[in-house]
Amino acid sequence: MSKLDPARPITRDDIQAKLRQLQRSAQPGAREARGVGMAGAIAGGAVVVIGAYLLGRRRGRKRRSVIEIRRI
Repeated sequence: MSKLDPARPITRDDIQAKLRQLQRSAQPGAREARGVGMAGAIAGGAVVVIGAYLLGRRRGRKRRSVIEIRRI
């Protein structure tokens, strides 16, 4: 891509060339980040499931009634 000349207007080809250049430079970083994001999503899902289990268990203990049977 040539240097920007103030007298020449920016064309569609200039914009497309710059976008292709940016995309090529960003692709390796995106591939690396995908693995990290997937691991974070799995860990976050596990935390949510464990938290829901523990909160449900606590609520079940609070609502449980105690029945006392006495023989006469």
